[in-house]
Amino acid sequence: MHSTADYLRLHFIVFLFGFTGILGKLVSIPALDMVFYRTLLAALGMAMLLVASRGNFRVTPADLTKLFLTGFIVGAHWLTFFISARVSNVSVSLVGFATASLWTAFLEPLVKGYRIRIIEVGFGLIVLTGLYIIFSSNFSYSEGLILGVLSGLTCAVFSVINSLIVKRVEAYTITFYEMTGASLLIAVFFPLYQNYWGDGQVVPLAPRGMDWLYIFLLGGLCTVYAYSTAVELMKKVSVFFFQLTLNLEPVYGIIMAVLVFGEAEQMNFNFYIGTIIILMSVLLYPWMKRRFITIQTSTAHL
Repeated sequence: MHSTADYLRLHFIVFLFGFTGILGKLVSIPALDMVFYRTLLAALGMAMLLVASRGNFRVTPADLTKLFLTGFIVGAHWLTFFISARVSNVSVSLVGFATASLWTAFLEPLVKGYRIRIIEVGFGLIVLTGLYIIFSSNFSYSEGLILGVLSGLTCAVFSVINSLIVKRVEAYTITFYEMTGASLLIAVFFPLYQNYWGDGQVVPLAPRGMDWLYIFLLGGLCTVYAYSTAVELMKKVSVFFFQLTLNLEPVYGIIMAVLVFGEAEQMNFNFYIGTIIILMSVLLYPWMKRRFITIQTSTAHL
């Protein structure tokens, strides 16, 4: 059974997920450095949570390899998302990220071996239409939107992988090893990045002043707390309702970005038309998918 308090907590963690882009934009150090500290802090936080809850750190060598590799994908996801917000703005990065659930609609059937549904193809075409409208209007943030779409794609990839691993490994354990893997990816990639594209610094820049607060909120509140709460709520709230509410993340994020950054988030008319098309498809997809499957099941039993 679920209560009003459960619904409020669910919306609160979706609000926190939507707030990550704003926090990332406020941090003064480069996105690569910021993601390193966020993933490292999240890994340490998850380790403490596992110890406090007497969770299990043990996994098979094969699963450990898969978790670290998936962590690399998580690291790539956060890098593309935060760099997108830096080279454009938070609204653009969130619109690109909003394609994650529809990427999942195509990737999951391929991975799990069932046919792609017509309804999913239709929603995919609607999203492409929204992106086309945005790009067709002398859009000045093309690089940011492309990176945002890549962040949505990488999010879909690690979500599908996790849906398979979670059947045999505890959710908290998955997060711990993936956050560790993501931080290791940044640590290994950092010298190469600095040598070819950066300013040659040997180690990540230390956060300054308010950066510590923003990164602590990203790693602690927006990752460790929000994730653990989401896992707890999944025991009480239906999966359908959870997914439907999670699709509000870009909506919350764009509204908050406009309130925080003001004119820097203002875009042209075509951007908002394309955005409305993308967000409406994301919001309608779970409901239409459930209705479509129900109709198919009813027909099959006639």
